Amino acid sequence: MDDIESLYRKVDGKILLEIKLTSIIQLFNSFDPAPFHEKELDPAAEQYIVETVKDFPAKTEFKIIIYLPKDIAYGDQAQKIAPAIHNHFRYKMLVADRKYRARIRHGRATLLIGLPFLTLSLLARQYFSSLGESLLPQILANALLVIGWAAMWEPVTVLLYELWPILQLKATYEKISRMEIDILPVT
Repeated sequence: MDDIESLYRKVDGKILLEIKLTSIIQLFNSFDPAPFHEKELDPAAEQYIVETVKDFPAKTEFKIIIYLPKDIAYGDQAQKIAPAIHNHFRYKMLVADRKYRARIRHGRATLLIGLPFLTLSLLARQYFSSLGESLLPQILANALLVIGWAAMWEPVTVLLYELWPILQLKATYEKISRMEIDILPVT
């Protein structure tokens, strides 16, 4: 199987993300009523760029090339494409950062609830265990153990597993927001 790098052209050590368009508006979401240079990217264009960047190691350098018909490639609107793409991914980076901070707050809150609940559950478990070896106290003691650890499920999930994908996506958006972008005529 070929290396993924072999599927893309490379110039000056940078992988080229090449997008060929027949009009500028193809690059942007047609449902967004803002002027085109303030519009969000078309979801398919965004996904192509993001997924390609994620397929490569973090240190890989990229360059986006937008090919347009000659009569459009040198126009004023074409010159607004690069800043529009950069702004779009800066915005996505800010949204990811806001989501990260919200998940951190949620994780802390659930930890502040879960730890005391776990502590109380373990103390109650210890009490029921001291009542003897009969079935009911042992059932209650084991149930309290399970319930106490179940209370820790959400903080552990959030703080150990949910934050990293958000940080990785934020880093991807930041990387794209700084990429070199060239607008070239179709040859």
